[in-house]
Amino acid sequence: MRYEHAPDLQAIADEISKLLFPHIRTWRVKCFRGYGSSSRGTIARCHALGKLMQKALETPPVYALEFLSERFDKMPEEEKIKVIIHELMHIPKAFGGGFKHHDFVTDRNVNIFYKEYQKRKNQKNPLVGFLG
Repeated sequence: MRYEHAPDLQAIADEISKLLFPHIRTWRVKCFRGYGSSSRGTIARCHALGKLMQKALETPPVYALEFLSERFDKMPEEEKIKVIIHELMHIPKAFGGGFKHHDFVTDRNVNIFYKEYQKRKNQKNPLVGFLG
């Protein structure tokens, strides 16, 4: 596996976090593209620095969002946004290094958050679509 910082995805994740997930400390979440994964069917992953490692390193919680380039980059833009939302949904409100699991992070909930994101993004930029 090879990893590269993904500033384009970081900007989108930061915007989504500000609009939907104000508990997320965007300066403690980093986005990466991964290349060469042998895992099948995986598009993205959320990694966290667990509590013991936080204590050992004397550092606050950190989350890394990994987007597997071979699959993610080929997706339509709407689906990419949904994947980013999905990964951000794994970060709990406590922002302590834990995860929300797939009993909460479901396609249904991702679609609800996606619709809310679209609504809030358009409110932020009321002329989007008008000048089209």
